Parts: sequence; C-alpha cells; structure tokens
Amino acid sequence: MRRRVATGATAAFLGLAVAAGSGLASAASAAESTSLTGIVLGVGANETQRIVTWYSSADTAQKIQLAPTAEIVNGEFPASALSFDATGGANIATSGGFNRHATITGLKEHTAYSYRVGSEGNWSPAYSFKTQDFEGDYDFLFFGDPQIGSSGDIAKDQAGWQDTLNVALTANPNIEMLVSGGDHVETANTEAQWNAFLAPDQLRQYPVAATIGNHDVGGKAWEQHHFTPNTDRSAPYYANGNPASNTSGGDYWYIYKDVLFIDLNSNSYATSSGGGGDEAHTAYVTDVINQHGTEAKWKVLVYHHSIYSPASHAKDGDNKARRVDFPTTFSKLGVDMVLQGHDHSYSRSYLIKNGEKADPSEQPGAEDVVAGPGGVLYVTANSSSGSKYYDITKPDSSGTSGAGNGADPLNPDNYWYNSVENQEHVRTYVKVQVRNDKLVVENIRSAANGDQGVGSIVDKVSVHPYHADGQDLQVNVPNVAPGEFGWTIDGNNGLVDLGTAQEVNGDHFEAAGKINPIIVSDSRRSLSPWSISASVGDFQDADKKFSGSYLGWTPYVLDAGAGAQASAPVLSSYDDQGQGLSVSRGLGSAEQGHPRGSAKLGADLGLKFPDSIDKGSYRATLTITALSS
Repeated sequence: MRRRVATGATAAFLGLAVAAGSGLASAASAAESTSLTGIVLGVGANETQRIVTWYSSADTAQKIQLAPTAEIVNGEFPASALSFDATGGANIATSGGFNRHATITGLKEHTAYSYRVGSEGNWSPAYSFKTQDFEGDYDFLFFGDPQIGSSGDIAKDQAGWQDTLNVALTANPNIEMLVSGGDHVETANTEAQWNAFLAPDQLRQYPVAATIGNHDVGGKAWEQHHFTPNTDRSAPYYANGNPASNTSGGDYWYIYKDVLFIDLNSNSYATSSGGGGDEAHTAYVTDVINQHGTEAKWKVLVYHHSIYSPASHAKDGDNKARRVDFPTTFSKLGVDMVLQGHDHSYSRSYLIKNGEKADPSEQPGAEDVVAGPGGVLYVTANSSSGSKYYDITKPDSSGTSGAGNGADPLNPDNYWYNSVENQEHVRTYVKVQVRNDKLVVENIRSAANGDQGVGSIVDKVSVHPYHADGQDLQVNVPNVAPGEFGWTIDGNNGLVDLGTAQEVNGDHFEAAGKINPIIVSDSRRSLSPWSISASVGDFQDADKKFSGSYLGWTPYVLDAGAGAQASAPVLSSYDDQGQGLSVSRGLGSAEQGHPRGSAKLGADLGLKFPDSIDKGSYRATLTITALSS
C-alpha cells in the first residue's frame, strides 16, 4: 500500500494473530435595509491583492467575505470563508449615502474566488474572479475615455462601453487586468453616469486600474468609487492643492507580476492653481522607480492627458508644457511605455528620448522597434464607448522636438512624434502583451468598420528592451515541485503471526513478534514535521476477546533518513496497568527542518495477558496513522 500525505493523516491496517492456551452566497434577504451598489473590483498593491469599493445606503460596519468558488455549496459561503473589514465615509451630498472599501490579501495563484460585500443578513450578490500564475507572461487591456454621457445619451454610451468590454473579454477571457485612461464619465458628480459606467459585470470580475481624467476630477465621486493602492493623497497631487476640497486626486503605484505601474493625476499640472505641478509628478515617479524599479522588468506610466496624440488636444498649452516637463525624466529613469487618453483618437509614438525622436531612421508604422537607451513608447487610446471622437489635426511649423507640433519628415501628414495615427470613428481598445523579451501593443476594433470586422487590428507593434552593450541572460525558473510525504508497508503486508503464547510463572501468557517494517519517504521542500503512530483493537476469536491494551512495543529505526527518530517503548498494560497500544502510540517521527529522504521503521511487539483468557486463535488489527503538517 502506497500512502501519500500532503496535510493531515492517512491510515492503514496490519493484521495481528496469536493463539492462546486454556455544507455562492445567497443574495441578501428581501428584508434588508441597506442597499449595496457600485461594486467594483480594483487592483491591489500586487497580484496577491484586490481592492473592492462600493456604495452603501447606510453607515454600518461592513466587510468583504471571500472563499474559493469550489468551496461554495448551494450558494452558501463556507464557515472557513475569509473576512476583510471595510472602511470608508460619507459621500458628498450629490452622491448620497456612504462609500466603503476593503483590501483582499493573501490570494493564491490559479484559484477561482467568489466574494460578496456587506454584513451578516445583508449581503450583496456574489461575484467571482480568478487568479493566474503569479510569475511570467500576461496580457492586460487599456481603455480610453468611456466618458459616459458625453454624447448626451447615457444609455447609448453605456451600451457602447458594455459592448467593447464584451468584445474584448470574449476574445481575451484570460486577460488579467483592465487599465483605464481616465474620463469615465462626462460630469464628475453625476451618479447616473457612474452607474452606467459601473454597470458591466466585468468590472467586478477583472481588476480595474482606474485613472483620473479631467472630466472625473471635478468632484469626489471618482475617489468614492475607486480606492487605489499605495496612493499619495497629499496636496501636491491635487490640482488645487487641497485634498479636502470637492475634487479628486492622488498619484499611486503598484506592481503586477513583472510590471511596475505608476498612475498620475495629470490634472494637477499648474502650480498657479495650488497643486505641485509637473515637478511634483516627476519627483513622485523618480522616487517610486528609485525604490521599486528593480522589483520589475518593465516600467509603465499611466495618466490622462496625452502629450503625444494626434487630435486637437495635441496643441493644448497644458499638454505642450507636459511635453517639455515629462520626457527627459522618463527617459533617464528607464520608463518603457506611457499609456494616455484624453484625445479620443489613437496614436502610438516613435520611441522618444529626452523629448526628441530617439532614432531618426525609425520608420512610420514599424512593427518591431528596439528601445535604445532612454527610448520610451507613448500610446494614446481612442474612445472605448464611442461617446465622442476627435478628428486628427494637421501638423504646423512649430518644430520637430520638444513642445513642437511640426510634421514628421518621413510622413508629413503626421506629427513628428507619431509613428501611427488613426481615427475611424469606430470604438477600439488596446491590448498589451507583457512578455519576457518584449511588450506587444495592439489597437483593436470593438466595432466593425466596413470590411474591417469586430476584433480586427488597427495597429500592432512589438517593443524590445534595451540591453546596453552587454548581453543580458535570462532563465525561467518554474514553481518547484512541492514534493510529497508518503509511507508504505515493506513487503507484502502479510499477517504478523505472534505464534503460540507461552505460559510464564504460572499466571500469564507471553508472545512476541515484529511488525512489518514501515518505509517513510519525504521529498517536500517545506521540510515539515511528520509522525507515524498506531493503535490496536481488541484481540478476538468469534465471541471471545481480550483487550489490545495487553500489547506493547519497542520502536526502532532500521534504515536512517528523513530525520527519522524512533518513539519511546510502550509496555503492556499487564506490566504497568496502562493502556498499552489500545490508544495511539508513536512509532517514529521527524522535526521541522529535517532533511529530505527516506527511512525504514520497525518495532518489536510484546504481548502479555492473564492466563484467565480462554483458549483460542485470536486476531486484532493494528491501525497505522501518518500525520504531516
């Protein structure tokens, strides 16, 4: 018999003989008094976390309840479900009610989870998400400006936004994250628009990394709906320098697998308004990369106001200022890619270094580019809802570097900085593939455009990293095999025959033998402790029996290994009026940190019982149990 133990216990049986002379969470009850709305699953500080944010009609203590989906039976969360306490406060008057958020921690990879928010007797419906491998390649989606309500028809904008998510996630069901470029709604504090933006269930199934746009910043609703990790909400990162005001703000960062993401509130750019301006953002990016840049292979920035875009905002004074303030810092810090919104059209730049085209010979629309030292790719996302599109504008004579909007010498219809510009008045989204040796960026249609069907590709480019003058080496190390703890009974596990008991001193019988040896093997990397024990039932012959307490043993290690140590001898109850082996007794064990390997355990059996036992051929079963943490 082969017994494997990961955690817990297993048991098997050894026959002995002797001859003697003369129980998905249910929805909240109909009587609930607190409504729970606007639930959104957000990114956490890393792949083992998620932050959930929601609205509540009452100011009550609430929490998230979480369990592996496989453990939910008949809609009921198990008693082992985890709870994460929520915090929050009152919403602004126009939003009404209260907001809550809580952080889920300790997620395990390759696991489907279900969660609900609220309190006992007042739960939201249950929603589910899944984790994937916590190392290696993955894909995420980037969405530009849903701006629900911008067309004047909230229902129409919501339908376009929903359809883009349906198309994108049907085509990419294993995507791991949804990143926004800002402008979720048209009017910052209009909850009808927020309700439409948050309506798709995909926002409760995939973690969302939200960005503040200029249409989001004018009220607290953005902050009420999106609580973000590692967020600096101090004065410099608010446009008016006042976090307590009726505005949203803050810069934040997180690491997801091999990417360090830094998200900026680009609405705070003018120190004359009270904020810290662009200088505060570049200082923030510098500090985060200096502290955490070595923890990831790629560095990606996200903010709303595109500094290299193809439509009318490309010539806005504030974007021209950022085009001077940002690029040199980003190049020096080794930023790989910048994701932007705001201009409701698509573009991807040439590789830009210090505010200039890094390689003058890079061709328009190149499908593969290699980032030299300081080369950064800038991507502007088109409208993901179709609520509003901006047409591409023409270059001027203002120059081909820095703040200029001059023409590209290789493609005079484009600005000097853009390799590709596109506006078809068709909804699109951006898919980013994160690979060990490249970032692959695709702009994909979520609606048809003539012969170009849904899911067709507008643009695709692979960005290869800069490896300086040396040769970088890479090796992928998989998860180690966890190993296993197991045991077998050596040989064929035949009957252990103690023979015919011999009368001793005219008052008792004695018999002896040896158990069939137990082979223990432990290849686990955890080096957790283990133990082997056994107990025996009554010796029986038809309707005759005597207690197994009369059986004792002396364990020993036949072949050393796996940290095995023999347990103490156990006397027959005939000798010490104890319980002998009628209760579980140790055969052998190993402590935490023992070496991996195998061992063979044995024991001499000693049976002593009164001579008052009736003649017969008696048998008992020795039950062997293995324990391992």
